[in-house]
Amino acid sequence: MPSKEPPRRRVPGPARSRNAAGGSGRPRPAARPDPRRPGRPVARKRRGGSSRSIRLGSPRPRLRLISLCLTLVMLAFVIRLLQVQAVDASTYAAKAEKNRYLEYTIAAERGEITDRSGIALATSVDAHDITADPKLFTPEDSKAPDAPQQAAALLAPILGKDEAELAKKLSTPKSRYTVLARRQTPQVWKQIKDLKSVFAEKAAEDKAKGGPGADVLAGVLQEPTTRRVYPNGDLAAGILGFVNAEGKGGGGLEAQLNKQLQGEDGKIRYAQAGGRPVPTAGSTEIPAVAGTDVELTIDRDIQWAAQRAIADQVEKSQADRGYVIVQNTRTGEVLAMANAPGYDPNDLARSNAAGLGNAALQDVYEPGSTSKVMSMAAVLEEGAATPGTHVTVPNRLHRGDRLFRDDIDHPTWYLTLNGVLAKSSNIGTILATGQLGKTQAEANKVLHSYLRKFGIGSTTGLDYPGESPGILAKPQDWSTSQQYTIPFGQGLSLNAMQAASVYSTIANGGVRIEPSLVRGTKGADGRYTASEAPERTRVVSEKTAKTLAKMLESVVDDREGTGTKAHIQGYRVAGKTGTANRVDPVRGIYKGYTASFAGFAPADDPQVTVYCAIQNPTKGSYFGGQICGPIYKKVMEFALKTLQTPPSGSDPARLPVSFKPGE
Repeated sequence: MPSKEPPRRRVPGPARSRNAAGGSGRPRPAARPDPRRPGRPVARKRRGGSSRSIRLGSPRPRLRLISLCLTLVMLAFVIRLLQVQAVDASTYAAKAEKNRYLEYTIAAERGEITDRSGIALATSVDAHDITADPKLFTPEDSKAPDAPQQAAALLAPILGKDEAELAKKLSTPKSRYTVLARRQTPQVWKQIKDLKSVFAEKAAEDKAKGGPGADVLAGVLQEPTTRRVYPNGDLAAGILGFVNAEGKGGGGLEAQLNKQLQGEDGKIRYAQAGGRPVPTAGSTEIPAVAGTDVELTIDRDIQWAAQRAIADQVEKSQADRGYVIVQNTRTGEVLAMANAPGYDPNDLARSNAAGLGNAALQDVYEPGSTSKVMSMAAVLEEGAATPGTHVTVPNRLHRGDRLFRDDIDHPTWYLTLNGVLAKSSNIGTILATGQLGKTQAEANKVLHSYLRKFGIGSTTGLDYPGESPGILAKPQDWSTSQQYTIPFGQGLSLNAMQAASVYSTIANGGVRIEPSLVRGTKGADGRYTASEAPERTRVVSEKTAKTLAKMLESVVDDREGTGTKAHIQGYRVAGKTGTANRVDPVRGIYKGYTASFAGFAPADDPQVTVYCAIQNPTKGSYFGGQICGPIYKKVMEFALKTLQTPPSGSDPARLPVSFKPGE
């Protein structure tokens, strides 16, 4: 049997509550200090015989590390903040402004060009530059991965542009602005705007259904501008010129007067978001200043008559080209300057690039017999002969190293100086001008001085782009043959305006007036300013000019004259024919002819000069009197009626053309 344990003896002492003893009524032994770690008690052994010490790590190193990291992060933020707000503030502000604000040019309305009556020859209408914001075609903004390609496919047939080229322009997201097409009509922009509306509606519906709401045309924009139009098509195109794709004059008066016509462009700047203006953000605008209106000396009706007449004859003669000049003899104003073939400045794409100039001022050629009037002017002014002076004209004339002839074979002619001009004799002209000096060299110098006074070898004073001064060598440089060919119009070159000016000088009593094309201008303020009076130069005396006018009447009025087809019923007409050997501009040799006719009317009170020339007629006659005489008549009749010029009140002088030998 197990033995009974004797009862334990209670040791008297203070009673301890259960709670104070940690849930047990027994007192816990006091903890002994740990000799290895002063100040720290030694852990009691657990029941069961095992003991483990619990050591708590110090938090201070970790706190220091965290504090250091936070300090470095905050320091980086502070440095960056200082850089953004202080150092680079202006740069970032500029970038923000650039991205937020759009600025574009307000094109100034180009000045109008009118004829002398105020009828528009060149004007401007509303148009649109089609532009785009390439950033709005990125996948992020358009919500479509191929937005540039889709937009290009839609716009190409409307704008008439290459699809690949448009797609390339729309695929440059670093740019916020690109021009897709310039100066499109309002109808084109309406087509694009309608397409934009359709795609915008579809995008809104798709987004409402939870889709991406892709809109591939949201970035297509427009800028208002103007487009140059020519209401009369090809009428006076050679004078007016044209405006290029950049809106600047590309030729003719459009180029010459571009600075006055184009005005001053304005600017507008506004805030945008998503390609749309933000109304509340405000905008700044510098208004455009319209260009100056230009009034020409041209009469539209006379220009039309001249252009139609020369175009018909060039086609009929199968010629290379032709020109007609109509000039007011008293003022020098050019009433018409027609070229054929011409071009339509409204449709340059279909025009021949070689024909975009003004041939009447830019072509130079040997004038032939129309130049003889200058030789006769020199002979009369120098007193070397009179209209009645007898000139015996053989069938051939040997001078220098050449044998000279007239345009037809003939027996010896017994002509007066007036007859030499009427029958357009080369030999008679050589003999007459030979009297200008004691030697041929002296005669050459005298003739050269008169040619220069008439304006040969110098520009006309119009300052027209590309105008040629012609070719006139110094007298000491004239070759042996030139000494004798220049008097009858071979060996020197001029343009059609110079040729017309020669006859206007005779018609104006021997005073040369610089031709003019601009009558006046009207600025943006509406004030009209007349052009400065042209320069006037006395070339020959009034007596010589009047004598020449009578001699030129014999060319048209006398039955022996070469210009009878230019006769106009009721008016005294002074004129001269010309048929010159033509230099082929490609091969540089004589090939073909230049046919011409020049004159003025009424001969007794000159008002209008008309000059016509046709280059290289290949069908029918090539004589000036035969193919240019009728053109002169048509245009002169029309001009006289348009200007309401009264008929002549006297009969022609009818100076003698020939004489009988022995008289």
